[in-house]
Amino acid sequence: MSVYGVDHYVEDRREFFRKAFLMLGFNGISGDYAEFGCFTGTTFGLAWEESRKAAEHLEFLGRPEAKNRFFWALDSFRGLPAPKSAADEHPAWTPGSLAMSCEEFHRACASKGIPRSGYETVEGYYEDTLTGGPASRLRPKDIALAYVDCDLHSSIVTVLRFLLSRMKHGMVLALDDYFVYSNSQLSGARRACIELFGASPDWRLIPYVQFAWGGMSFIAEDKRILAPSGSSLHNAP
Repeated sequence: MSVYGVDHYVEDRREFFRKAFLMLGFNGISGDYAEFGCFTGTTFGLAWEESRKAAEHLEFLGRPEAKNRFFWALDSFRGLPAPKSAADEHPAWTPGSLAMSCEEFHRACASKGIPRSGYETVEGYYEDTLTGGPASRLRPKDIALAYVDCDLHSSIVTVLRFLLSRMKHGMVLALDDYFVYSNSQLSGARRACIELFGASPDWRLIPYVQFAWGGMSFIAEDKRILAPSGSSLHNAP
């Protein structure tokens, strides 16, 4: 979301996706695009456009991983859930707000030229769709870029726990609300990253591209590749 208008929103995020998909394609990082929180479909459309442009630009490399990335849209399609703790509190997060039906999302994708065969929607709250129950059978398995825009700390924790078993060296993790603090709380995204990656024995997050005023992206780095003495190069979560 953006408080400065659609043009500002589009400009910053398009540039992030341009860099990210070029980097992933050039580096040979295979996998899909997974977006967690898809209100308006704007970010989803930008990612689609820039992934296709990157594939065309990198065609000279002859690498299939830059082409035809499948897209996933994971959202309740009913708006934000109720907060579960003080860590979810922010004056902009209101239960039921930022709601868009799945049908409205499909129409938005069609208006942006995204074919229905190019993406899959996973409808429902993450505690139901990402945690192994009957509603979680349809989920992305191989992810190159995960874009997390689900606002609440509790939702982001659920998403990051899901992603932890799918982390791979060189993938990109983008958090739309990384710097969205309140006057009494850390941002839910920042807190969730510290909790899940701060003491991870396997993964470190290396800062990549900051976008807009509230977003931050990271590259996942396998700790087995770089000796522990190198971990002080960046103050990442």
